[in-house]
Amino acid sequence: MADKTTKLQSENTKSNFGKGWMIIFYSMIMFWFLIGFSIDGQNIVIDVFAGANWERLGFADQNALHAKLLELAMWAGFIGVIAYFVIGRICTKIGGRMLSSICLVLAGASYIFYGNADSIASYFIGLTLVTVFINGAAYIGGGNLVTQWFPKKKGLANGYTTMGHNLGSALYVPLIAALIGAMGMAKGMTMTGIAAIVIGIGAYFIIRNTPQELNIYPDNVSKDVYEKEYVDLSEAKSRWTVASLLKTKEMWLVALIVGINQLVTTGVMSQMVPRNMEFGFSQAKAVSLMTVCALVGLAGSFGFGFIDQKLGVKTAIKGYLVWYAAALGINVVMNNAMGGYICVAMVGIAIGAAANFMTSLPASVFGRHNFDLVYSIYFPIMEIVLMLNYIVNSKALEWTGSLRGAYVVFIALLVINFVLISVLNTRKYNLDYQKEEEVLEQGA
Repeated sequence: MADKTTKLQSENTKSNFGKGWMIIFYSMIMFWFLIGFSIDGQNIVIDVFAGANWERLGFADQNALHAKLLELAMWAGFIGVIAYFVIGRICTKIGGRMLSSICLVLAGASYIFYGNADSIASYFIGLTLVTVFINGAAYIGGGNLVTQWFPKKKGLANGYTTMGHNLGSALYVPLIAALIGAMGMAKGMTMTGIAAIVIGIGAYFIIRNTPQELNIYPDNVSKDVYEKEYVDLSEAKSRWTVASLLKTKEMWLVALIVGINQLVTTGVMSQMVPRNMEFGFSQAKAVSLMTVCALVGLAGSFGFGFIDQKLGVKTAIKGYLVWYAAALGINVVMNNAMGGYICVAMVGIAIGAAANFMTSLPASVFGRHNFDLVYSIYFPIMEIVLMLNYIVNSKALEWTGSLRGAYVVFIALLVINFVLISVLNTRKYNLDYQKEEEVLEQGA
């Protein structure tokens, strides 16, 4: 930390992002589509597809096909792991701007195909393509953009960008439910698919990979501050190879910590509507509760982003884990409508924070230098962990007929994560933070 006379950019909690706001809003939009296309929107798409096709496809009932589709989502994610490594390597060659634009266009096209699925095979192919391309756009492309533009204000920046997650939960789910209800699954999903394609094309002409391309500096700082407190990209030689990253303990810890966070969040949010319907709520009521949950999450996104910026990512993650475990514990113990209401409010805060750490934690540990290579290794490993949520939910439904047991598993994983984040050095390889330490030593 700085002494009383030295104010560092890593401690700056002002939202003076300047032209960086275009990166924030672009990332926010991509997260909106990510949540709608591949996570929370599944609350509606799976239910509609299962309800319309279980008998024709030879399943015993709607729940049987529902469970099968959850398993397919898991396998789509595992296939994506290989794709994310390839996409990450492509990002090192073409940059986050072009990668995110291409992937967003392909995600929109894939979503249209997905909406026209009429068999298990076409459903699986569509879901796999959507999952791969929307994650490539939002996390691999967008994550690199945010890290290059906001290396020291990443906590605060991510607090804003991840509001797209919450807005996706709040607005996309009722939107796609209304579109599918009015137009059918194929036409309804085509509408939002086209929107993603249009935005992806537009972004190519507007977005830039680094602020230097616009003759400004990261975090919107002055030239003097940049030269004093930052290590320029041209000053840092490539420090990493694929092999060296795979041999680095911190790489595995970061991937596991974020993976567990996302496993729990995806597991909870992708099946929040069915879980709340177990308490006797109608589907319409359950969807409205999900909307409330997501809107509450806007405060969580900003609040935990502020904590990240002010106190550091380790403190922010610890607070998040304690809060989340308490929320799920209330849901499990009370197991009634009142517990559902309380859990929705508390989970809203937690999901608002979860996505912040997907970029903030690896960026804090490894810094922006060679971050595209770091992310290309970290993200696929993290995704392997994340996709296990579908096994947890599927087996809970298969063995008990309820999602309650899945929540018990999620709580245990959050406790394990608290231990893991406690032992991680969250600034170990960050050259910009090392430059700050030099500034402090010179001023001492």
